[in-house]
Amino acid sequence: MRTTPVAVTAALVAALTLTACSGESGDDTAKSSTESADSADSANDKSTACKADQFGIDFGPSSAAPAAGDTGTIPVTLTNQGASCTLDGIPDADVYAGDTSWAVSPDKAATATKLTMAKDQAVTFTITYVRGVAGDAKKAAAVDTVKFTLPGDSAPQSYKWPDAEVAVKSGDQLDMTVGPFLPAGD
Repeated sequence: MRTTPVAVTAALVAALTLTACSGESGDDTAKSSTESADSADSANDKSTACKADQFGIDFGPSSAAPAAGDTGTIPVTLTNQGASCTLDGIPDADVYAGDTSWAVSPDKAATATKLTMAKDQAVTFTITYVRGVAGDAKKAAAVDTVKFTLPGDSAPQSYKWPDAEVAVKSGDQLDMTVGPFLPAGD
């Protein structure tokens, strides 16, 4: 019977000694554990972001706008050829006409999505544009290149613009949008 109080007392002294040596109270230790878990979650989110180099990318074929004022679309299909990863958001896209560039606005009706991509899974997004008036620099831009980056990736993917000129909304904005990621058909 006498050993029980001695064992409890020894355990209590050891616990108090360790707490005093660490310089942390129980609250700080709990806080540090929470911060470590938050950091681990952030690291996991960053490490699972999809990178363009793990995808097979099919740009087009386009559904070209036949005349000025008509709408055309260019689908972009991404097939995951690597490990599981996450696409979270809408792709960033820019178009170029020589040295001039324009950011492509996200489709206002689009909702950013978060998709976990398994190996061999495919998604698509669409670039939609309005065809401009040929030869009128105030109403159309002779786009020659489109570049996009995936959310969480910094490597731009560059493609030759496959269609006619794009209508100008204002000096710094073309009449075009980029849509969200959607699961590709079977």
